[in-house]
Amino acid sequence: MNWADLRWLVPELVLAAAAVALVGADLLVPADRKRWLGGVALASLVAAGAACAVLLTDLGGLGAPGVRVFADTYTVDAFAVYFKLVALAAVALVALVSLDYFPGRTPHLGEVFSLLLFAGVGLLLMASASDLILLLLSIEFVSLSSYLLAGFLKRDPKSNEAGVKYFLYGAATTGVMAYGFSLLYGLTGSTILYDIAARLERAGPAAFLAVGMALAGFGFKVSMVPFHQWTPDVYEGAPTPITAFLSVGPKAAGFAALVRTLSVGVPLEQVNWPVLLAALSAVTMTVGNLLALLQRNLKRMLAYSSIAHAGYVLIALAAWKSPWALQGLLYYLLAYLFMNLGAFFVAMVAAEGTGSDEIPDHAGLSQRAPWVAAAMVVFMLSLTGIPPTAGFFGKFYLFAAAVDAGLLWLAALAVANSVVSLYYYVGVLRALYLMPPAAPGPIPVSAGLRAGVLGALIGTLAAGVYPQPLVTFMEVARRLLGS
Repeated sequence: MNWADLRWLVPELVLAAAAVALVGADLLVPADRKRWLGGVALASLVAAGAACAVLLTDLGGLGAPGVRVFADTYTVDAFAVYFKLVALAAVALVALVSLDYFPGRTPHLGEVFSLLLFAGVGLLLMASASDLILLLLSIEFVSLSSYLLAGFLKRDPKSNEAGVKYFLYGAATTGVMAYGFSLLYGLTGSTILYDIAARLERAGPAAFLAVGMALAGFGFKVSMVPFHQWTPDVYEGAPTPITAFLSVGPKAAGFAALVRTLSVGVPLEQVNWPVLLAALSAVTMTVGNLLALLQRNLKRMLAYSSIAHAGYVLIALAAWKSPWALQGLLYYLLAYLFMNLGAFFVAMVAAEGTGSDEIPDHAGLSQRAPWVAAAMVVFMLSLTGIPPTAGFFGKFYLFAAAVDAGLLWLAALAVANSVVSLYYYVGVLRALYLMPPAAPGPIPVSAGLRAGVLGALIGTLAAGVYPQPLVTFMEVARRLLGS
């Protein structure tokens, strides 16, 4: 191994070191003084973000080609750095709102932040992995941390159920994905994506089977139908900050890994995977939206909404031949990060004030926490895709890619699904603004949660009002990935 290659792993090493330190600190620091451990986690995330910026400098600038290190198993380029920053932003916002959520619910506060950082390490590795073994290990690293976080509140039966269900579904889909990876290795004699692409020639049905089985693991991570069954139960039962993390962090990294695996390792000339993903996109967005219509629990509604949004993002892969495709995927995942985290953060405020996650019980939030309710309006409109929010421009890119690739039917179905989603998103706003509050008095909002809501709100509006910096970054990433 070339030890000089370790400099490309500085963000991961920073998070891993902080995570290990937090485990030790959790054993030594008294329970009533552990809140500052969250500050250590946030500081390490900022340091990792700065290290990602240094990676771009070391590459030679935004438009410079990427580097392959550790015998071509790890690729660092603008595409990878983009998703590393997205993952770090997701973990940082969740850690911020966790500062006031977990104290009083668990004495092991350091373990919560340690697991979040370990999950962050896995997300960063997923964004750069160009070897099937490293990719599988990265996915499992994220999964194991997520299983523990979902079931972390041991005295809460719903949290226990969430952790067990998440583990069982994850174990099953990982096994299927590993078998698919083994087929690719058997067909090509290599686990490195660049070698697989060069050797995968006229593999026939076996290559289609390998790609289909690999999609099981990716589908689990991004909540794609038919691998979505775990999502509503886990989202409802897990601690709300962890639910927020699961809805954006693993999803973004899962799509990053899926894009690199298919675009680099599986040439379109050998396996026409966009056809399969077009069908999965149509089914995923439709099932997610139709089931969301039936929900009264806000977390379950957002869970099915998350499934629908995975279907929207899959449009980019279905329309991969369009130059709009990768740009739409990159933009939409960042927009989704802010608007979906914001929606979950508002759900935390409402649940803290009412003791319930049911939408009718959040009636009158506009009177009890006016600015939080106003932020929810922005998040719901952005999730629907209404300008000038980030969600509008994200969907514009995705739908334009579908039209440009000749998938008019998929674009029309996506527009129809967006109209359907407006019904249940507006239903939340109706409860917040038009229904009388069940109890009088304002709802107190903790400092960490207030900062989380404001951060998500600023991100949602900024990405919609001034998207040009992101557009520039996305264009560079598209060129470097060869899309």
